[in-house]
Amino acid sequence: MIAALADYARLMRAGWTLTRHDALVPREFAHMAPGSLRLFGAVTRVGAHGADLRPGQRLAAAFEKLGPAYVKLGQFMATRPDIIGFELADDLARLQDKMPAFAQSAATAEIERAFGKPVEDLFKAFSGPVAAASIAQAHQAILHDGRKVAVKILRPQIERKAAREFRAFSRAARMLERLSRTVRRMEPAKFVETLKASAAIELDLRMEAGAASELAENLTDEARVRVPDVIWSLSARRVLTVEWIDGVPMADLAGIDAKGVDRKALAKLVIRVFLRQALNMGFFHADMHQGNMIIDADGRLALIDFGIMGRLDETARRTFAEIIYGFITRDYKRTADVHFRAGYVSDSHSREAFAQALRSVGEPLQGRNAAQVDMSRVLQQLFDVTAMFDMHLRPELVLLQRTMVTVEGVARVLDPEIDMWDAASPVVRAYVEGAVGPAAQIERARDTARRAMEIVPELPAFVDDVGRAARIVAAEGVRKERPGGNGRLAWFVAAIAALVALLALMR
Repeated sequence: MIAALADYARLMRAGWTLTRHDALVPREFAHMAPGSLRLFGAVTRVGAHGADLRPGQRLAAAFEKLGPAYVKLGQFMATRPDIIGFELADDLARLQDKMPAFAQSAATAEIERAFGKPVEDLFKAFSGPVAAASIAQAHQAILHDGRKVAVKILRPQIERKAAREFRAFSRAARMLERLSRTVRRMEPAKFVETLKASAAIELDLRMEAGAASELAENLTDEARVRVPDVIWSLSARRVLTVEWIDGVPMADLAGIDAKGVDRKALAKLVIRVFLRQALNMGFFHADMHQGNMIIDADGRLALIDFGIMGRLDETARRTFAEIIYGFITRDYKRTADVHFRAGYVSDSHSREAFAQALRSVGEPLQGRNAAQVDMSRVLQQLFDVTAMFDMHLRPELVLLQRTMVTVEGVARVLDPEIDMWDAASPVVRAYVEGAVGPAAQIERARDTARRAMEIVPELPAFVDDVGRAARIVAAEGVRKERPGGNGRLAWFVAAIAALVALLALMR
């Protein structure tokens, strides 16, 4: 009861902040609301800030004021333009995730608490904060051996604050699901759970260290990509130390040009590196916006900040690849079959009709570059298709969808004329050939045979056990005249015969 009251109080505080920014019942959309809600909006709008800003800009400002959990909520909302509209999603996607820095004394105290030594013993030099975000802030430091490093430190009490806010989010999401069937289809409660799980990983910097190390290992053979080394001896739950990378931020197009980097090639590299991570490894950087990419002194693409990572199991990877491949090859029937086979679309719908809907989305994109395609219209059509065929949110794919949109946006900035299908095709074709082609089918058959052969040494003992069980069942069936006793004996005999036949086939 107390927790519920506290949650409602937090939601009321959030509501008040939103009204102060005219982001709860925005004046631009008030005419679509019921009369009582219009009146409420008009009253609470008095004295609101940001009269010259768009609704999404005002909402982003309110979220920044409310704190870290709301910033993360805004970033994830930006992945659902089907719910909030494209302009609003675009404005939220620009959330800078910048917060006021916390005190230097708190940062040094956190480091000393984590490692049990004075900062001077750990670092030759330790700067003030160079960047402050919603979850943590970063400092530049120099080790005693001369290496330059970045030190990331979690905000004081951030875990407790985030837990309280996410609990309130969950309560609000459940309330919304009870109010509207349309909202239920979007499954906001699952959406919040996905957001909460992602934030929980971000709040343990040991997980980020592990992610950076794993990604670096996965991309070892990619000479054009760089991941900073983790300084394990100076990393803990609330402190992360990694190699510092000097370079040109991805957003600095003039700086990239000055380095002589081919922006068209760089745009393709960004797309292909993401697809390689998602398809080949099933583990990908899920926050590949411009602020998390740097062009280093050697012209390599450096990825930083590994707080948000995504994972896909083999089935999800194969499904994702086949869907993209179906669009690339214009095989919409196959693409539809993949959706049905994965359970993304219910069997109660027509496969032919769904293939037709996919064709209506895919055909206008063929042979056209990014400058010729209005992605907002394409996405809107895709969302219309999901509503028509009652496709629910797949929580495991939220990070993938979000990252795809982000990567596509980064590539467009680098090369406004990029052909997304052409850029993605080599990676997707190679994966599909390896995952579902003839060679993959043969390898899976061999793997099945190997697993079957593992039971061969145990087969004699198993047959003896089955024989003893069969004799007992037969004897009990005669003594007690149980109906079905002979049927059970026949079942055991059939099982033995099947195993013997399998053994003969393998040999």
